[in-house]
Amino acid sequence: MTDDMAAMPEDMNDTSLEEFIGELEQNEEIAEGKRRTGDDFFRMYLEEMKDIPPFSAGEEDRLLRTIAEGSSETAREAVKRLTEGKLGDALRIAKEYENRGLHINDLIQEANYGLLIAAGTYQGGDFDRLMEQTVREQIESALEEQDREKTVAEDMRARVNVLKDISAAMAQELGREATAAELAERMKMTEEEIRDIMKLTLDAMSVSGV
Repeated sequence: MTDDMAAMPEDMNDTSLEEFIGELEQNEEIAEGKRRTGDDFFRMYLEEMKDIPPFSAGEEDRLLRTIAEGSSETAREAVKRLTEGKLGDALRIAKEYENRGLHINDLIQEANYGLLIAAGTYQGGDFDRLMEQTVREQIESALEEQDREKTVAEDMRARVNVLKDISAAMAQELGREATAAELAERMKMTEEEIRDIMKLTLDAMSVSGV
């Protein structure tokens, strides 16, 4: 990663954690999302973050030295405290990825996991740079996985629709319902694939109450 890519956003530390949380609480899009989903996790999370004490003078440097020195119990406690104290920075990064396919709750989860990885693997150097890189990689990996799952789901929906059309056409041709083997031959698929699509169709009908 280049220095430009790794550099923290200029306004990352311009706003205090308390002010930042206050701004998020007033964000109408977030409030609307909460009303739509009925999920109050995000607001509860912001409330809990207010109780996290900021780093005292020199505390962050002492924690980083302790972590870099080894895997003692003291180091594990240092990782815990460092992670706790950096949650606000992870949240700021997570906010940058809103409206790209993942709910803010999921973004927070991925960001915090990336933060924990960074803290647990720190061996020296610029921790803020390591943290941002790891958090972004974690979030972007989750977004890519979301896109892959969406593509697979869309492909499967298309296959279900084609199967319905061909099944109806063959029923008219044969005067009876086509077998899985006959459908597989017509669609150039295996019988197992046909049965999987049939099962998905039945599951969807069951969920929708059809």
